[in-house]
Formats: sequence, structure tokens, C-alpha cells
Amino acid sequence: MKPYLKLAESTMPDGTIYSLHEHDGKIYLKYNGFELMSTALTFSEQMLADVGCQALTEGKGSRPAHPRVLIGGLGLGFTLKRTLELVGNPATVAVAELMSPLIEWNRTFLVEHNGPLLEDPRTAIIQGDLFNIVSDAKPGSYDSLLLDIDNTPDDLITSGNARLYSPGFFDKLRNVITAEGSIAYWLSEPAPKFKKSLIKAGFQVEEFASKPHEKSKRSRHCILLARRRR
Repeated sequence: MKPYLKLAESTMPDGTIYSLHEHDGKIYLKYNGFELMSTALTFSEQMLADVGCQALTEGKGSRPAHPRVLIGGLGLGFTLKRTLELVGNPATVAVAELMSPLIEWNRTFLVEHNGPLLEDPRTAIIQGDLFNIVSDAKPGSYDSLLLDIDNTPDDLITSGNARLYSPGFFDKLRNVITAEGSIAYWLSEPAPKFKKSLIKAGFQVEEFASKPHEKSKRSRHCILLARRRR
């Protein structure tokens, strides 16, 4: 059996340990020893872009001439890669990533899997907390938000992320999207309470089941698409 090779490790201020591993040609990202994501299972991360950018790719008259997308969470880069494939040129795809080492790992260890995504002129990396980035953004800054921060609001990667699911933050999210804009959430499993919270906050919400891998038999992941209620 081929061993796991630790490529890099970094400890966050709250003590969370992120580590990057290689096994049998695949890359795995772990936090506190638990597998968070890998290059072996990327289908739902790409589907997040498909769902969240659908209004930007349907060729409708309302399609913006210069789409502006904000991705919350860089991860291993697969949502960014798919978004760049979808939005065309010109476009701006900003990526909010709290963990600076993960940005560097995408420039080094992950280039052979995804290519130089961070060097694409349409990509704008913002190192920082998504809460602050959204709070500081001007009204109508983005046509689409693609958020992949936690497994679910009840299964947070860090405790500080709880504020990303508060009514006050939902108001901020509504403020930074355009009138026709949307917010797509990646979830590791359906979250009915969270869906109800978005509806209560004034969004109309669609739910999409997603497989971890395109050949998976079960669609255990979930993507929620929220738009301003008409």
C-alpha cells in the first residue's frame, strides 16, 4: 500500500492545523487530521460553479457584459477553475481565502492538477475573512457569490464562522449582489433549517442534490441557490 506523503502543514491562530498530503497521485487537504477535501472528489465543488453561475452563462439579454463573481473559500481550486471556464472574458473572479498557506499551496503543489489558476488575469485573490470582505464591499458588487466555507452551518470548520449564518450577515449578502444576482452554498449534506433561515431572510431558494464524484451512486452533497425574493 502506497504511503501518504505530507507535503506541507500550517497552524491557524485558533490552533486549527491544516495539512496537505499526496497519495497515489492525488492531493488531500486535512484539518486537525480529518480529511476535508481532495483532488479525487471534485464533482460537487464544480457543480457549485455550474449552479451559481447559471444566470451568467445562459445568454440572456440581462447577462452582464463583465461578470463579477466572489468565491468564498479557495480550497483546492476546483470551483475557481470551473468558474473561469464558465464566465468567459472579460470577467472578474475574486476569491476570499482566510488561510494564506492554502493560497501558496495552490500556486505550488496544486498547479499540476489545476494549472496556474491564480495567475489568470481574471482571478483576484483576497486574503482575509469572508465576513469582513463582504461587510466592506460596495452594494451590488457581485453578480454571483459561490460559498464553500463549512460542511454545514451546524458543522463549522472554525467556531468564528457562525456569524456567516446570522440574519445580519444575510442582509450584507443581499446588499452586495446585484438585483439579478445569486448566492450559491456548497453543503456536505442537506440542511433544512438553514434553507428555512434563508427563506426567512427574504430569499427564494432552490435546492440541488450533488454527487461527490460524477460516478457516485448517491447524491449526498447539496447546493442551495438563493436569490432575492421577487
